[in-house]
Amino acid sequence: MANAVVEGNLIVSGVLSGNRNFEGRINPHVKANYLASPPLVVAYALAGTTDIDLTSEPIGETASGDQVMLSDIWPSHEEVTSVVESCVLPEMFRKQYDNVWQKNEKWNAIDVSGGELYDWNDQSTYIQEPPFLVGLKREVDPITPITGARCMAVLGDSTTTDHISPAGAIAADSPAGLFLQDAGVEPRDFNSYGSRRGNDRVMTRGTFANIRIRNQLAPGTEGGITRYLPTGETMPIYDAAMKYKEDGTPLVVLAGAEYGTGSSRDWAAKGTFLLGVRAVIAASYERIHRSNLVMMGVLPLEFESGATWQSLGLTGEEVFDIADLGDDLQPRQQLKVVAKPASGDPIEFTTTVRIDTPVELDYYRNGGILQTVLRKLLDG
Repeated sequence: MANAVVEGNLIVSGVLSGNRNFEGRINPHVKANYLASPPLVVAYALAGTTDIDLTSEPIGETASGDQVMLSDIWPSHEEVTSVVESCVLPEMFRKQYDNVWQKNEKWNAIDVSGGELYDWNDQSTYIQEPPFLVGLKREVDPITPITGARCMAVLGDSTTTDHISPAGAIAADSPAGLFLQDAGVEPRDFNSYGSRRGNDRVMTRGTFANIRIRNQLAPGTEGGITRYLPTGETMPIYDAAMKYKEDGTPLVVLAGAEYGTGSSRDWAAKGTFLLGVRAVIAASYERIHRSNLVMMGVLPLEFESGATWQSLGLTGEEVFDIADLGDDLQPRQQLKVVAKPASGDPIEFTTTVRIDTPVELDYYRNGGILQTVLRKLLDG
């Protein structure tokens, strides 16, 4: 089936009763995912297609050839209640949770060092010491301009947090997959990004690595590909970000409306920060992701009403300067951005700083919420 989907360039669908319908979340080959109640999931499974109007078309036929409508088999509220009351019993929960501390022999057999602090294991592929506070100074550095920045990704509307930081399968040929294989992990044991969210080395490599994300800096590609602009080479976003980090080049992301829509996935902001992105410039933001960017020390900027990167003529190949960014930054102030193409006149445009409150400004000034809290603890 997977070969047929790939060879035929088919858009196949899934119907599920879970709480996420991101592209590629159910299966890398399933592009169209629909959330539904459990009875509707069963109904679409019986129909064998989502290309059906269940209110007017038959879901199937009886053995004698009579049409069966969904309304004929849909359970009533009374039927559902009766089944729940007869099948979901208190003893089930007691059996499942009694003796919970002793029943998992494998978990209880894990060696632990004891003590109040976790003994980090450099060889672990599941959990590593988070790097966010490494090298933290007690004093707060001043806010400085962003100059000479290059664009890492140019994205359209409704880029979700799952596009930015996928929770699903890890592809064997992705930066995260190659990293795990180098660490001796076989592809069958990769598990998922969601399961390895305690390891920044995996999650940073997985940032912008959703198999369906389309970066306009590398048109015609999917799956977290970009161009390293100094040479024009096409490569995974993680690899390009590390080259920019070696160069000392700050990064920006251009995006459309509703940037960061979907679940409030913290790694969508954490991974963005760890890749070296200093600012995101978008037409609008999903509320929680905007806040998460601020709390990771990434500057969210918003185009003026009605403006987009397309309407301004931006391609992402420009060099970006935000020269007016400084220690006098205020919530929701206007900031000028200058984008300098390789040839032609610079493109100047005004953005709104989407740091919305003084508290958020304090987070940003400290480099993030973690740094803010720790400094306040140090100050008593």
